[in-house]
Amino acid sequence: MADFLYFTGPMDCGKSTLALQFDHTHAAGGRKGRLFTSQDRAGEATISSRLGLTRPAIEVSPAFDFWDYVVGQLTGGERIDYLICDETQFYRPVQVDQLARIVDELQIDVVAVGIMTDFQTRLFPGSQRLVELCDKVELLQVRALCWCGERATHNARTVDGVMVVEGDQVVVGDTAVAGEAPTLVAYEVLCRRHHRRRVTRAVARATLSDPLPFGRDDEGAELA
Repeated sequence: MADFLYFTGPMDCGKSTLALQFDHTHAAGGRKGRLFTSQDRAGEATISSRLGLTRPAIEVSPAFDFWDYVVGQLTGGERIDYLICDETQFYRPVQVDQLARIVDELQIDVVAVGIMTDFQTRLFPGSQRLVELCDKVELLQVRALCWCGERATHNARTVDGVMVVEGDQVVVGDTAVAGEAPTLVAYEVLCRRHHRRRVTRAVARATLSDPLPFGRDDEGAELA
């Protein structure tokens, strides 16, 4: 019986590396699969990991139909045993429904990998649908770390190193690298405490301290 699996975690925890590892393991066992991605930081139709691994993949645009693609491949004589789907936070809910149909009706395994929540800590629509439909949801065990050393659980969007909490849900960018000047729009993984306080690595370095967990009365609204 085919499985529909969803692996998730914040940025910098090895999701794309895991997707490539799944493909390698299945292919080494003689299985035939397809790789899919959407808006990878390395460019279109590519799955890339921060370890330097890259593989060609099929780009999932908003109009892409998984069911039509797979059925077309099968009726054309191609063999498909599994699908590896990376950057699934960018998939539309209807595309996740198509993946579930492929698992149930065509008995093809699907491994979905992606971020669950955006920079405002809200579920991506595609990620929400994955949680609703997948047979199993697993949080990646590789711990991304906040600048303070605690486990990073939230994705923060920064502009020139300053965290922002407004804007479009999807703006593609990479995570900032410690010791390098922040780019105009980047992302940083933070623990919940520092995400709530909007304290990025750049802010902490500039202030040379971690803000107190309370503030003056006129700061209450910001810290709440």
